[in-house]
Amino acid sequence: MNKFKALFLFMLAGTMFYMSCKQDFLDTQPLDKISSDATWKDGALSEAFVFNVYSFLGYGGYEEQSLAAITDEAMFTHSGRNINPFTEGAESPSNLAWKSSTYEWGNMFLAIRQANVALENLPKSTFSNAVLRERLTGEARFLRAYYYQQLLRFYGGVPLINKPYGLNEDYSISRSSYDDCVKFILADLDEAVKLLDKKSETPGRVTKLSAMALKSRVLLYAASDLHDGPTAKAKSSVLSSASNLDLVAYASGDRRARWQAAKAATKAVLDAGTGYKLDKSTPASAEEGKNNYIAIAMGGKSKAADPGGAVEMLFMRTLTPDFTQESNWPLGGLHYGINNGPNGYHNWAGNTPIQQLVDDYEMMDGTRFDWNNAAHKADPFANRDPRFYASILYDGANWKPRPADVAGLEPANQIQTGYYDDGKGGIINGIDTRESTVENWNGTRTRYYTRKFIDPDPGLADNQSSAQVIPWPFIRYTEMVLNYVEACLELGEEAEAKAWLNKIRFRSGMPAITEAGTALRDRYRNERRIELSYEEHRYHDARRWMIPAATLGRGIKAINVTATLKAGKTALVPYRHDKTVYSYTYTVEDNTSNETRKWSDKMYYRPIGRDEINRNAKLTQNPGY
Repeated sequence: MNKFKALFLFMLAGTMFYMSCKQDFLDTQPLDKISSDATWKDGALSEAFVFNVYSFLGYGGYEEQSLAAITDEAMFTHSGRNINPFTEGAESPSNLAWKSSTYEWGNMFLAIRQANVALENLPKSTFSNAVLRERLTGEARFLRAYYYQQLLRFYGGVPLINKPYGLNEDYSISRSSYDDCVKFILADLDEAVKLLDKKSETPGRVTKLSAMALKSRVLLYAASDLHDGPTAKAKSSVLSSASNLDLVAYASGDRRARWQAAKAATKAVLDAGTGYKLDKSTPASAEEGKNNYIAIAMGGKSKAADPGGAVEMLFMRTLTPDFTQESNWPLGGLHYGINNGPNGYHNWAGNTPIQQLVDDYEMMDGTRFDWNNAAHKADPFANRDPRFYASILYDGANWKPRPADVAGLEPANQIQTGYYDDGKGGIINGIDTRESTVENWNGTRTRYYTRKFIDPDPGLADNQSSAQVIPWPFIRYTEMVLNYVEACLELGEEAEAKAWLNKIRFRSGMPAITEAGTALRDRYRNERRIELSYEEHRYHDARRWMIPAATLGRGIKAINVTATLKAGKTALVPYRHDKTVYSYTYTVEDNTSNETRKWSDKMYYRPIGRDEINRNAKLTQNPGY
């Protein structure tokens, strides 16, 4: 049955989630079935309906498989998850690769339909609270715009639907041009800004500033290389021969004006909001820089985080464990530690950092890390950008107390992803390797683990699902700063760009950037990569800059760490990381154990599935498929 028709029948039957809004809009459980007519007569029920539109945001970036794992940030440890069709260039309309539900074609159109139902009925609603009606309409406008920009980022132009279809209507509709989709989204956001102006704010719900920020992102993407037709054609043979390029790019127009629009929209956000600790005139200490970054990732939740970290969030997945989407599996980062933490803590090592990301963290003095530098090669985890220590778990890194059954084997609470001389002619396999005596099936293949988004509180075990409640940053203030820097660079305003870029670096404990021209652009791009790592930006940024052949296309590199006893030293039992006892050797290796990555230009956009094409004969497939 057609998905739109199925959902319409669902609505006619009058079934919907009735959601409590006393504490948090996503603290939800189905309580009753309410008729459609009754919904729009009652303010609380109308609010509950709009809350259900939020539910299509799903896990944010906290799904077991991360978007980072199909970029040069991470690899997914476990096989059989349907990632390979994309990363190896084999995806097709009949062989779709994994994608998060927050980008999936059918799910996003279900979300858009729910928003359209709200937008059709709210003007006719009869409850008395006019302020609530305006706020809910503004939220529904934003959510429709948000879901459309998710589709636009993955597929290019899509069918624009601004009403809920009825049972006997023709569901066939053509894709709109990229230009028309951008205009549609911006119109929704401009209306949301008006409707949400001076409305009360609730954590996790849309605000005026949320809508302004999403407008910044949409305009930044629209100005980028991938969506400028002449540039896209010059850089890609697939796009140069596309007969329907207008679905994914502007065929013509004033590109400078697009950058100016992006800059203006972003500056409006910067002027209206305040970022977290962006007022420093000199770099923070390394320890403060690390803690600042942890504070932002925690949203003010952990003991190590300043509560002011929440100021950074312009739109976030809220701090609640109560909303469940399937099988009583809580949201809010509860399972992020289990999904991604070390196997020596009984976690699953899901989306492990790859060497290319590790190498892109600068040295503490702002110079590039370089394997050809003897000092760097001898001790690659020393004196790095403080954000490295807040984001990556590496061999020898201090971490939490081990579970009771492991503590006797590894009482030092250090990550062990290497192989160590036992002093008897043998090797000790690190507790967190795939050869671990704890669990030998779910360890990292890159010999790193992610730390970002895992609460560092030693009293909270990663593998206890009730312990960690971490917000997901859909949009944060620092993204806006980076957007502004990029627009300024494209407009030749380098002094302004550096001034704002250095605000981020000073907060992080890093020195100022002083370069100019192409070197400055490259430093900006790396800064964006590091600051927004694991936040679902790299996938989109690499594409809109048209550099994925040099990102995803680089393949996967891992580190091999070995330790040999120094002359006259005795092996430590149990083993612990100690540079006075052991000499450590670090060797970079190619890893093709799960994937052999390559880039194909058709991968700039995802294919529309064969089933969707069969349902709607007016759909046009993306270039290259």
